[in-house]
Amino acid sequence: MSAENATLQGITLYSHADDFRSHWIRYVLAEKQIKFNLILTDDEDEDLASLNPYNQLPMLVENELKLFKASIISEYLDDRYRQNKLYADAPAPRAEQRQYIWRFEQDWLNLADTMLRHPDTLDISAQKKAQTKLRDTLVSLTPLFQHFPYFMSEHFTILDCMLAPVFLRLPSMGIQLPKQHCRPIHLYCQRIFKRPAFVKSMTLQEKTRYSELLSN
Repeated sequence: MSAENATLQGITLYSHADDFRSHWIRYVLAEKQIKFNLILTDDEDEDLASLNPYNQLPMLVENELKLFKASIISEYLDDRYRQNKLYADAPAPRAEQRQYIWRFEQDWLNLADTMLRHPDTLDISAQKKAQTKLRDTLVSLTPLFQHFPYFMSEHFTILDCMLAPVFLRLPSMGIQLPKQHCRPIHLYCQRIFKRPAFVKSMTLQEKTRYSELLSN
């Protein structure tokens, strides 16, 4: 289905203005060139609570369908709108992608939530522990970014859509990766951040907040 038809079908994305899960879905939509209606809101929005039993973002609405988990939204969009495929079609590599997404959610995104969603109420020791754990994990996995232009792939995939918004926010989490040892990750970020779709996927708030990082 074309991007124009997607607009006619009435895709609406409820998105936070600066949140890595919302950014993940905006990035999927941009890479796939799907037009949509964007509503910027936050978790406290009463209208969101009436649409979503978990009152969480992002949330996608299309006709009578309401989806409110980022991994489910991204897979739905890739299945329904076939242009610029992000998931593998073959069962084995697709299962591997799903498994990586699950692992990233469990191991990385939960740590990012700890540092980004509750910075004012998080005690210093818990924050330092989360920073150290995520930083050390990324440092140890640097070789995974060494041999391919994208995450373990010659081709851009859904895993890149998921990782890029998290990597963009590493400085906001207080995480600085050593430039020499983590050079493959720094080069990976430069490639991803310069993709036109990545820039297009960002809100004005994100472009302002991360302007210095994007200009490097």
